Amino acid sequence: MLRQRVMATLAALAVTGGLAVTLPMSSASASATSSATSSATSATGSAAKSAAANCVAAWNSSTVYTNGMTASHNGRNWFAQWWTQNEAPGTNSVWSDRGACGGGTTPPPSGNCNHPNWAAGTWYTAGSIVRYTDGRYYRAEHDNPGYDPVISTWYWEPHTCGGTTPTDPPPTSGFVVSEAQFNQMFPNRNPFYTYSGLTAALSAYPGFARTGSETVKRQEAAAFLANANHETGGLVHVVEQNTANYSHYCDPSQSYGCPAGQSAYYGRGPIQLSWNFNYKAAGDALGINLLANPYLVQNDASVAWKTALWYWNTQNGPGTMTPHNAMINGHGFGQTIRSINGSLECDGRNPAQVQSRIASYQRFTQILGVTPGGNLSC
Repeated sequence: MLRQRVMATLAALAVTGGLAVTLPMSSASASATSSATSSATSATGSAAKSAAANCVAAWNSSTVYTNGMTASHNGRNWFAQWWTQNEAPGTNSVWSDRGACGGGTTPPPSGNCNHPNWAAGTWYTAGSIVRYTDGRYYRAEHDNPGYDPVISTWYWEPHTCGGTTPTDPPPTSGFVVSEAQFNQMFPNRNPFYTYSGLTAALSAYPGFARTGSETVKRQEAAAFLANANHETGGLVHVVEQNTANYSHYCDPSQSYGCPAGQSAYYGRGPIQLSWNFNYKAAGDALGINLLANPYLVQNDASVAWKTALWYWNTQNGPGTMTPHNAMINGHGFGQTIRSINGSLECDGRNPAQVQSRIASYQRFTQILGVTPGGNLSC
């Protein structure tokens, strides 16, 4: 299209230039020629302008855009490839450039909106269009057994029907897991483990679930939550259930000892932080005196999540890398198991426990709409 417009303009210039060379012009002729040239140029410009696509609604920094939604910005139309807010088109890969635009906003498309209501548990083949409970429409990108269109975004995409464009509930925290997805992952969780507590803890380790591609970010979040799910029985248990072990977690050889008492350093939180030296190290890293007050981990949800993120992002455990590095560098979910409890589960020691973690990870990646990747076991 651009080449056609350039050729048309060059042709108009060639014609007017030829007349100027071969014809002697009176002032009247010059005026007429000038008028003709002006008209030709105007016509060419009008044709070029009409050839450009109409600009869709202008991008707005406060608007939530999901896969399939469009916006115009700086004279171009853009297509959102996944959930985004306050990310200007042209500045990152979430937006796909659909070309230059000009003129008025394209009116919303019309179409047949007589689609069936979505029903959980119903089998939908790719291409199926449903009306969700909020009155908005979604199209199945992949066959699925009735996954929720708002939560399982890999299986469904927003569908414009009669000018109605759906929106995902925005994960306002900036976390790749929305509160609705978190609730779906942990339907029976202990009220202590709040979504707000988790999102408040994210600032302690800003690289967590924010490093790499969108797929890698979601895979890491799923891996972390899958291991937390296993350690706590679905975020049900806040403290270690075997009280007989409590007195075992004080290492008296450490110079700082166990100021909170010999039996105070039992497992707590999403990854069941235990041992006095781990409470000391986590507390030092987070700026919280957990050695003196380990009970904060079972009384403050944000502190509990922060200790889990501390281990995930900084500790190799029995493995050779941190769980964070295992996921962002493509080593696979299996290496996160090794770093958390490999000495008791990996290399055939307890395959049932390993499989339990893998099953949770696969379920969570499905909810987040990504593939689990390879190297799942250890």
